[in-house]
Amino acid sequence: MRRGGPPQNSPATELIESGFTLENEDAPFLHHGLNLADIAHVLDMGRRGLLPAAAERALLDLLLQVQRMKPEEFPYDPAFGEPYNSRERYFVGKLGDVAGWLHAGRPRREAARIALRLHLRRELAKLVAEAAAFASEIVAQAQRHRRTLMPDQTYLQQAQPSTFGHYLLSFAYPALRDARRLLDELGWVNRSPGGAGCVNGTRLLDDRGFIATALGFDDVILHTRDAMWQVDGLIHILATTASLLSNQSKLAEDLEIWSSSEFDFVDLDDAYTRSSILMPQKRNPYSLSIVRGASGVLTGRLTGFLAVVKSPSARSDNLIFAYGEVPRALDLCRRITRLMAGVVRTLRVNAERMLDELLRGYTQATDLAEDLVQRCGVDYRSAYVVVGNTVREASRRNIPGVDITGDMLDQAAVEYTGRSWGLSGADLSAVLDPEAIVSSRRVAGGAAPAATTAMVESVAEEIEQVRRLADDRLAAFDAAEESLLATAREVAARGRGDSTSETRRER
Repeated sequence: MRRGGPPQNSPATELIESGFTLENEDAPFLHHGLNLADIAHVLDMGRRGLLPAAAERALLDLLLQVQRMKPEEFPYDPAFGEPYNSRERYFVGKLGDVAGWLHAGRPRREAARIALRLHLRRELAKLVAEAAAFASEIVAQAQRHRRTLMPDQTYLQQAQPSTFGHYLLSFAYPALRDARRLLDELGWVNRSPGGAGCVNGTRLLDDRGFIATALGFDDVILHTRDAMWQVDGLIHILATTASLLSNQSKLAEDLEIWSSSEFDFVDLDDAYTRSSILMPQKRNPYSLSIVRGASGVLTGRLTGFLAVVKSPSARSDNLIFAYGEVPRALDLCRRITRLMAGVVRTLRVNAERMLDELLRGYTQATDLAEDLVQRCGVDYRSAYVVVGNTVREASRRNIPGVDITGDMLDQAAVEYTGRSWGLSGADLSAVLDPEAIVSSRRVAGGAAPAATTAMVESVAEEIEQVRRLADDRLAAFDAAEESLLATAREVAARGRGDSTSETRRER
């Protein structure tokens, strides 16, 4: 017959140095939540009369002591297995078999699943607040530079006249969309797997609501097997952190290019740069490299996690690595978002250099072609070719776009269509002036200063709403956890004088 029962030998050194060591490195993320999960479980069994009063008091008293320990103070040791094994060894060493009540009606993974969610919900709320703070810095700079003219770009080529404020504001919207996604994912995280048993529930607990309420969860995860093994929400969390940093990485790469001597559009504050050890003249935009690199790291973490969770259902590898990978991704994303907010807040903008580059280029070409469609009644394709040929000739003669004349356009029209468009002597100042072009973009979302200000005000309201939702969530988590600990302290204090002798008798 195939051998059954638990292992009788110590784990192999290779297993300790690989798997158990890796798992114990994640213990700091789970320590606080494991304590809360254990306390809620003891209180739940106590209120049902499943747990002797003396054992309940002894367990709560010890758990409250451990709850006050920092993770590095607790004797987590990979020689004993994963973090839960170290906790079991510690509790048995203090209370003997009474500690075994912690396993009644639940596998070790239940406590760990709860602990992960308790950690992630706080980190998600904090990241939402950081995303809102980043968007807030974007909004402040956008309002400040709503009239700062610049040549906006596509493919790193000059495209159309715009303002730095309008350009910058385009990074606030995806940041807020990701903040909203994080709030949705927080809703997924803040549901309790408590009382799910291994896969089909447990005969000891017929009401899963107590643990959910005691820990401040919004509800229970309904299907007990799904409650223990679902990972789709973790994929979404990693995807959103990758998205949030990819947005910042785009901005960082633009700013890195624009802070070069060749562009000189912007200048980073000294605090966000690093000097060259060899070359005295250099002041490198080091912070932007950190942002771009971190974006790549989070993309890798998402991809790696997807590779892990493709295994069959109800396998430990679906979540073993999640205990560390997801918290580390959120922590990195939060720190990088705070860094990028500082970069934006202290950014200096060279408005004169932007304007100079705008005036010597040909960003008004699209408006000029559209004007010819209206002015001359020609099709857009013909207007496009005539303006394009005019620009080519003007650039050959070092004539900037603002100095293109009706005669130049008419000559190009004759060459292309064989007839004059009657543009000789035409006043083109309104369609060639970049400031006038920008001022004409009064449509919702446009680059005109008034339109930009309207967006700024709208985005600022949404930022405040998102920030308030994050703050409310954190306050609710604080209140739930403090209420749980207060109840545990109250129960542990009952009959403290005779609890020691009763516990000894039970042991």
